[in-house]
Amino acid sequence: MILYNVTSNISDEVVTQWLDWMNTIHIPAMLSTGKFFNARMVKVLVEEEMGGQTYSVQYYTNTKELLERYYLEDADRMRRHVQNKFANNVLEFATELEVVGEY
Repeated sequence: MILYNVTSNISDEVVTQWLDWMNTIHIPAMLSTGKFFNARMVKVLVEEEMGGQTYSVQYYTNTKELLERYYLEDADRMRRHVQNKFANNVLEFATELEVVGEY
Protein backbone atom coordinates (compact mmCIF):
# COMPACT_ATOMS: atom_id res chain seq x y z
CA MET A 1 0.00 0.00 0.00
CA ILE A 2 1.23 3.50 -0.88
CA LEU A 3 0.38 6.70 0.97
CA TYR A 4 0.46 10.05 -0.78
CA ASN A 5 0.99 12.43 2.13
CA VAL A 6 0.32 16.16 1.76
CA THR A 7 1.45 18.31 4.69
CA SER A 8 -0.01 21.82 4.79
CA ASN A 9 0.70 24.83 6.97
CA ILE A 10 -2.38 27.05 7.06
CA SER A 11 -2.49 30.63 8.31
CA ASP A 12 -4.63 31.12 11.39
CA GLU A 13 -6.89 33.53 9.51
CA VAL A 14 -8.23 30.84 7.16
CA VAL A 15 -7.76 27.56 9.04
CA THR A 16 -11.46 27.10 9.86
CA GLN A 17 -12.45 27.80 6.24
CA TRP A 18 -9.67 25.50 4.98
CA LEU A 19 -10.75 22.61 7.23
CA ASP A 20 -14.36 22.89 6.09
CA TRP A 21 -13.33 23.10 2.42
CA MET A 22 -10.95 20.15 2.73
CA ASN A 23 -13.60 17.97 4.38
CA THR A 24 -16.47 18.87 2.05
CA ILE A 25 -14.79 19.68 -1.28
CA HIS A 26 -11.12 18.84 -1.74
CA ILE A 27 -10.72 15.43 -0.10
CA PRO A 28 -13.91 14.12 -1.78
CA ALA A 29 -12.54 15.45 -5.11
CA MET A 30 -9.24 13.64 -4.53
CA LEU A 31 -11.07 10.39 -3.78
CA SER A 32 -13.28 10.86 -6.86
CA THR A 33 -10.20 10.67 -9.11
CA GLY A 34 -10.41 6.91 -8.58
CA LYS A 35 -6.71 6.73 -7.68
CA PHE A 36 -7.21 6.62 -3.90
CA PHE A 37 -9.49 4.41 -1.82
CA ASN A 38 -9.24 6.20 1.53
CA ALA A 39 -7.95 9.36 3.17
CA ARG A 40 -7.01 10.39 6.69
CA MET A 41 -6.39 13.90 8.04
CA VAL A 42 -4.27 14.47 11.14
CA LYS A 43 -3.21 17.62 12.92
CA VAL A 44 0.51 18.11 13.54
CA LEU A 45 0.93 19.02 17.21
CA VAL A 46 4.39 20.57 16.92
CA GLU A 47 4.23 24.36 16.70
CA GLU A 48 5.91 25.82 13.62
CA GLU A 49 8.19 28.86 13.88
CA MET A 50 6.28 30.42 10.99
CA GLY A 51 3.02 30.19 12.94
CA GLY A 52 -0.25 28.88 11.60
CA GLN A 53 -1.51 25.35 12.02
CA THR A 54 -0.18 22.27 10.27
CA TYR A 55 -2.18 19.29 9.02
CA SER A 56 -1.25 16.15 7.13
CA VAL A 57 -3.65 14.41 4.76
CA GLN A 58 -2.75 10.87 3.78
CA TYR A 59 -4.35 9.46 0.64
CA TYR A 60 -4.24 5.66 0.35
CA THR A 61 -3.64 3.89 -2.97
CA ASN A 62 -2.89 0.27 -3.77
CA THR A 63 0.03 0.69 -6.17
CA LYS A 64 2.79 3.04 -7.21
CA GLU A 65 1.34 2.86 -10.75
CA LEU A 66 -1.95 4.35 -9.57
CA LEU A 67 -0.05 7.16 -7.86
CA GLU A 68 1.88 7.78 -11.09
CA ARG A 69 -1.43 7.99 -12.96
CA TYR A 70 -2.62 10.55 -10.40
CA TYR A 71 0.50 12.65 -11.12
CA LEU A 72 -0.09 12.46 -14.88
CA GLU A 73 -3.86 12.91 -14.95
CA ASP A 74 -4.90 14.89 -11.87
CA ALA A 75 -2.09 16.41 -9.77
CA ASP A 76 -1.77 19.78 -11.53
CA ARG A 77 -5.51 20.37 -11.42
CA MET A 78 -5.78 19.38 -7.76
CA ARG A 79 -2.84 21.61 -6.75
CA ARG A 80 -4.45 24.53 -8.57
CA HIS A 81 -7.66 23.68 -6.73
CA VAL A 82 -5.94 24.54 -3.43
CA GLN A 83 -3.92 27.49 -4.71
CA ASN A 84 -6.89 29.15 -6.42
CA LYS A 85 -8.88 28.95 -3.20
CA PHE A 86 -6.22 29.84 -0.60
CA ALA A 87 -3.26 31.38 -2.49
CA ASN A 88 -0.48 32.31 -0.06
CA ASN A 89 -2.41 31.27 3.05
CA VAL A 90 -1.44 27.61 2.60
CA LEU A 91 2.04 26.17 2.13
CA GLU A 92 2.17 22.51 1.10
CA PHE A 93 4.62 19.75 0.41
CA ALA A 94 3.99 16.14 -0.56
CA THR A 95 5.77 12.90 0.24
CA GLU A 96 5.28 9.31 -0.87
CA LEU A 97 5.23 6.62 1.80
CA GLU A 98 5.11 2.85 1.51
CA VAL A 99 3.42 0.84 4.25
CA VAL A 100 5.84 -1.87 5.35
CA GLY A 101 3.88 -3.14 8.32
CA GLU A 102 0.90 -2.50 10.55
CA TYR A 103 0.88 -3.75 14.12
